[in-house]
Amino acid sequence: MTATTGTDDGRDGWDDRDDRAELARLLPPATGFALPPGRHEHHRERLMHQIDHDTAAASAAPAKDRAPARPRLLRPSFLAPVTALALAGALVAGYSAQGGGQAPAQAGTGASAAERAGNAQPVALVLNRISDAAAKSDAGPVRDDQFVYVRSQVQDGDLTGGTLVTGPLAEREIWYAQKPGPQKKLGQIRQDGETSPINAELGDTDGTREGVNRPTYRWLAALPTDPQRLLDHLTALTPESDTQEHAQAVFDQIGHLIRETVLPPETAAALYKAAALIPGVTEAPGAVDAVGRKGVGIARVDARYSWRSEWVFDPETLAYLGSRTFLTADTEIGGKGALLSADAVVKRDVVDEAGVRPQD
Repeated sequence: MTATTGTDDGRDGWDDRDDRAELARLLPPATGFALPPGRHEHHRERLMHQIDHDTAAASAAPAKDRAPARPRLLRPSFLAPVTALALAGALVAGYSAQGGGQAPAQAGTGASAAERAGNAQPVALVLNRISDAAAKSDAGPVRDDQFVYVRSQVQDGDLTGGTLVTGPLAEREIWYAQKPGPQKKLGQIRQDGETSPINAELGDTDGTREGVNRPTYRWLAALPTDPQRLLDHLTALTPESDTQEHAQAVFDQIGHLIRETVLPPETAAALYKAAALIPGVTEAPGAVDAVGRKGVGIARVDARYSWRSEWVFDPETLAYLGSRTFLTADTEIGGKGALLSADAVVKRDVVDEAGVRPQD
């Protein structure tokens, strides 16, 4: 092997690039963790905002206090799964420490005694009611040149230090582009006073096409409306994972579509009925969203991760309110009931330009 010019540790022909190649070979593929698609970009942008903030702070410090200069980091698309992989590894380690094979205990919030005893209303009946309400919606259509706007209150878990720390509630605004075909700019995200572009998905060098990771209104309208066919289709589109139950990944994928899009009424109705066909989906009496709004709850527990995902719907209109995900057992990263993430949708609309808020 010809020696390279990188930083050498004394081994002939071996440098940091060889180390990275060996690590890449040993590590599992990045696609193994099925974090909901919208969260990849969210965490990526927060990470890069922090890098920019630290760089600016270093530049403003007196020269004698500055660390040695280094090249400014750019915003490459391959950073998207970094936080997801860290979360996956920590959760797997925490679950393994609990023995792995034990059924996870229900968290104290979001699961009533009646539900745990199996006396809750059959989930299919609840989801059929939500489906019927969604079918009567007047949402859409959305033109290809428009943007879907979603304003939410969100809370995110941080595992940077190896232990779960839930951040404060923050407002997040996202503009999702609807333009068909491969796109390198998928929209914009605004949080913590900063606005950043949403770039193409990892590996999409020519841009990301519409699909399950970029669900435009046109793509959603073309989905099957038979619940079983729709579930089979989404199951095939959702990657298998060694670190998450596939049924949970599909449930979370449907949750992302519900939360981050404007759904055609026929598609929305079919999605809720498809969710009722997923094994392990239950009603969740007493469920609340990120801002404490109580409503009709739909949930599923991922036994492999020992976590619970809940969707919350308005008790009167059955419109989607928000979601919560929390630990259902004590793990190395946090205790039972610790919040992994939560959201509450405040406004959903369609606008003609990214960065522009809809009129109230």
